Amino acid sequence: MCKEFEQIMKGTFEMSAIGKMNFFLGLQVEQKKDGFFIHPTKYAQAKLKRFGMEDTSPMDTPIQKNHQLGLFSFNDPKVDPTRYRAMIGSLMYLTTSRPDIMFAVCLCARYQSCPRESHMKPVKRILRYLKGQPVLGLWYSIGGDFEFMSYNDADYGGCNYDRKSSSGGCQFLGGRLVSWQCKKQTSVAISSCKAEYMATGRCCSQVLWIQQQLCDYGQNFLCTPIKIDNESTISITNNPVKHGRTKHRDIRFHFIRNCVEKKLIVLEKVPSDFNLADLSTKAFDQTRFELLVQLIGMRNL
Repeated sequence: MCKEFEQIMKGTFEMSAIGKMNFFLGLQVEQKKDGFFIHPTKYAQAKLKRFGMEDTSPMDTPIQKNHQLGLFSFNDPKVDPTRYRAMIGSLMYLTTSRPDIMFAVCLCARYQSCPRESHMKPVKRILRYLKGQPVLGLWYSIGGDFEFMSYNDADYGGCNYDRKSSSGGCQFLGGRLVSWQCKKQTSVAISSCKAEYMATGRCCSQVLWIQQQLCDYGQNFLCTPIKIDNESTISITNNPVKHGRTKHRDIRFHFIRNCVEKKLIVLEKVPSDFNLADLSTKAFDQTRFELLVQLIGMRNL
């Protein structure tokens, strides 16, 4: 099919084939017999050199488990905002192929307006983590099933500054990571159930968008499982009586139940230890962090 497509394009347009893709927009693509390995090694090394972090000692995790990011005093010295934003911008681009740093980068990106030394230290830690894991990337194996599923989670009151929660999610197609998100919620959740419910609404929207994209390729996925570790959210979605107890919540989040009734999604309980979306909402110690990185399909080749 690739050869046939190549001949069609050559016959229609004045163009030539450059062979298999091995480098695209800072991403390196290694095509092997049993799968594809995508990693941004050269881009990451270039950014380490740009910001003078080549000779620093590596770190095992991108962010400290019990971090206090967001809490600072007026005695905390300010740093160059232009340099800080440049570092954040470079790291944000890396998150397109490095979901292991998504949470840490999004956390640091919240303080670009007036960065201080307490904000710069975690950013440098992320770069030091990249130095210790230069060839970590996403592995997409060939073969296997073609099941579509999603994981969803929320860090209740995780922001130290305003106590807003963070929503996180990741979607897998045939056990291969295809999409991941991390975003601070716009309002303060008064309960863990509300935080999880708002996160589920955002995750549901992403699942519906992917379903629509797959329809263009002739693939119809109904009853896509969204795995969450909060039973209250599942109960509210499946029991319409309990909707009367949640009128204080924005009505836009209640479209989840409509999606369940249309059999577009189904909410399933997953133990917290096996919720892969935790990687996008929390900071962990080295053991737990490395396990989650491995479970989402990242490899160090």
